[in-house]
Order: sequence, then C-alpha cells, then structure tokens
Amino acid sequence: MDLLETSRSRLLRLCDERGAAIDGHLTVRPLSPSDAIGSKAPDDFVIKKGKERVIEAVFQGAKGQAFTDHPAEWSGSLEEMLSLGLSDVRNRAIFVAGMNAVLRSLGVAAGTVHCRNEDPVRCGPVLAERVEQKYGIVRVGLIGLQPAMLAALAARFGPDRVRVLDLNPDNIGSMKTGVPIWDGTSDLPRLIEWCEVGLATGSSIVNGTIDGILGQFRAAGKPVVFFGNTISGAAALLSLSRVCPFGT
Repeated sequence: MDLLETSRSRLLRLCDERGAAIDGHLTVRPLSPSDAIGSKAPDDFVIKKGKERVIEAVFQGAKGQAFTDHPAEWSGSLEEMLSLGLSDVRNRAIFVAGMNAVLRSLGVAAGTVHCRNEDPVRCGPVLAERVEQKYGIVRVGLIGLQPAMLAALAARFGPDRVRVLDLNPDNIGSMKTGVPIWDGTSDLPRLIEWCEVGLATGSSIVNGTIDGILGQFRAAGKPVVFFGNTISGAAALLSLSRVCPFGT
C-alpha cells in the first residue's frame, strides 16, 4: 500500500509540525445506513443495501468517515492509530477514517463526512457537470458502480461514452442505464485504454486497489479523478484530484 504508507508518513510529519495531541483519544464506530446518508436517500445506494458500511472516526470533536465492507469499532490514542498495520482491510478503514478526522481537526481536509438525504442524488449531475467543465465531452471510465452517478454521467455524456468497473460479482456482466459493467479485478487495463478520463471511488484507498488505479492511469498519461469523502484526507496530503460536491 504505497500511497497509504506515503499518506501515513506525511500525516506523521504534519502532526509533529502542528503539535497534534499524539495521546489524544480517537474513536471509530460503524454507522447505520440512516445515520450515514439519511433516511431520505434512495434504497438503491450501496450503503442502504447493507453490503458495505460507513465507519466514523471522531478526534477532538472533528469527524472523518470511510466506506468499507469490513466495518469495525475501534478506540485508542492517535499514536496507536498511526501505528496500525495496513495490510489488514479493517485496519485500513480505521486508519483512513481516523486520518480524515485528524486532518479535519487540523484544518487540512474538508468534506470528510458523507452527504445525506437528497444530496447523494443531487451529487451525480453536479459531478458530471464538473467533469465536462474540466475535460469536455469525453469517454468516462467510472470505477466503482454508483447508480445515481452512473445515470447522471450517461445522461450528460451518452451511454456510449461511459463504461463502469465494479468488484461486485452480482453487477459484473450486466447493463445499467445502457452501460456495460466490466470486471473490476481484470478489466482495468481495458478501461484505461478505452476512456479519456477516469472517475474512481475514493474507497479504493481502503479496499487496496488505489495503487493499481493511480499507477496505471499515470503510466497511460490519462487523468483520474477520485470521488467521495473516504479519500478526503489522502487527497489533501498528496494533492490528488478529487470531487465531492456535498460532503461536509
């Protein structure tokens, strides 16, 4: 996990420079779907289906979240959080949520908390508009199926200019909004060759796929933009392109 280890190194240095309370207490807990995105969000959101959850870290009153399929509770000092082994996906989720909370407390990261209620649906059209404003009408490779986001991209760019990668075997090989869903474990090179711009879920920093995504897009000389609140801290530390219209 080179990117995550680099984030940890920079976070350690920043905490030292800012005099962060290394013995300060940090708690992490999984949120219910309603707590995470509100009761008014549509049921087709992954969080509402229960397969993946949002965990929330709190450090000195500041909140940071991460999206994961291995939610867990955790409690300890900032020093202990910074020392977690990152080969384990549960630890990665805890570390990322904790990093987001710490960077929020230091005023470095913003949008560390998921949007709620109507905002998750509003996000898709705004995100698609921002992609067009920056890159024009392009072929977009969406990494991580988000139905509302996919619908907005297909509406703005046309289904023929959008392809999706996903890790969920229930989705792979299907068509959503007129767009084929490719295999996230094997079709990344195919997607990069096809698309002009990548739009990747920030939860890739938790599930362990971010290094491959970022490395292959950079090798191809093509831009990739990460979306969501999960990657808020790492994006701020490493100057990664990120969009999250309604994160708080």
